Amino acid sequence: MTPKIRDLRDQISALQAELLDALREQEAGVLLRLHGQRVEFEESVRHAHMRLKTNFFRWLISNRPQNLLTGPIIYSLVVPLAILDLCVSLYQASCFPIYRVAKVRRGDYIVFDRHKLEYLNFIEKFHCTYCAYGNGVLAFASEVAARTEEYFCPIKHAQRVLGRHASYERFLEYGEAEDFAKKLEETRCNLAEKTQSEGN
Repeated sequence: MTPKIRDLRDQISALQAELLDALREQEAGVLLRLHGQRVEFEESVRHAHMRLKTNFFRWLISNRPQNLLTGPIIYSLVVPLAILDLCVSLYQASCFPIYRVAKVRRGDYIVFDRHKLEYLNFIEKFHCTYCAYGNGVLAFASEVAARTEEYFCPIKHAQRVLGRHASYERFLEYGEAEDFAKKLEETRCNLAEKTQSEGN
């Protein structure tokens, strides 16, 4: 990796961190407060939300029929999602300590908070909880896979890849064969140092 590319990557990382800070400030202006994992809206906002809630029967009549018909298919995926969640959790619990790779915090990816929104009826809350679980499990599994790839095969692809994970930019260039074993070991040592600094 050339110094220019490294500098650009560092600038992008700094800008991403700045963007996250700006987004958090904007969220604070929506009249809500975060207390750890608890979300609190101002009382006036909470009452306005409650007035906007659609009751179950009105929701059922106004809902698209195709959504009701495909519901069983969508919810049948809970079984493979739960199996994926269990398998990925067991894999990282048993293997990451051996590799000295920092464990992925599952709770950072699977977040349940939409059910607290007063403007959602109980069916909408159920949908939101299911979506949070499904997308959270997939994001959690993706991060575990990314750390595994960084440990075993930190080599970029020759072709452009969509949906690259955050550590992909640190990977070796495709075809960078010189001192590959040494660079792979350096990558693994960096992962182990990161694990120690995170206290895992």
